[in-house]
Amino acid sequence: MPTRTAMLETVETTTGPKPAFSVIWLHGLGADGHDFAPIVPELVRRDWPALRFVFPHAPVMPITINSGHAMRAWYDIVSLDFSKVREDAAGVRRAIGEVDALVARERDRGVPANRVFLAGFSQGGAITLAAGLRREQPFAGLIALSTYLPLAAETAAEATPKGLATPLFMAHGASDPVVPLAAGQKSTDTLKALGMDASLRRYPMPHSVCADEIRDLGDWMTQRLAG
Repeated sequence: MPTRTAMLETVETTTGPKPAFSVIWLHGLGADGHDFAPIVPELVRRDWPALRFVFPHAPVMPITINSGHAMRAWYDIVSLDFSKVREDAAGVRRAIGEVDALVARERDRGVPANRVFLAGFSQGGAITLAAGLRREQPFAGLIALSTYLPLAAETAAEATPKGLATPLFMAHGASDPVVPLAAGQKSTDTLKALGMDASLRRYPMPHSVCADEIRDLGDWMTQRLAG
């Protein structure tokens, strides 16, 4: 059953009693919190500590590139051109606040921010980067899949040292027709220029996830969970 935060409904699953870590996973444009819930059994390893997976539903809002029709989204997208500012800045900042509320709830349930992984796909990955880079209390890790860095021009002034020091798993499909690989690489280069240990893993896939990517993410999380 979905549970409610002050702002968002979520779908949740736990891998054992008394979760020691949480994963907040943000879906892409037009999807909902159920979209990535099936990834849990594919990702989780037997030797991991108990985790709580939180899959929030983004609000429903009019989307400019969808002829103004409403759909679930973290922010409005006003252009398909990645050479321009395509995201609604106020919407991105509102979504960061929604993530902060979910993180505060995890803290109240006994999981502090440094034991929370923030993950996202596509538009959800953009919010993962925007929120994670601005944290004074950093996350255990950031997982940004098939995405790009929003508010790139403001990031240098707004990113915190702890945010830039957060471990990052960033991956992209080599044939992505929605968020071009070049946009992901440009975002990675921007993060590296800001001092973040950032690299972009590439997989032979379109705008999606694949088994090799999930395997590599599991290996990466194993290292973070052991630390």
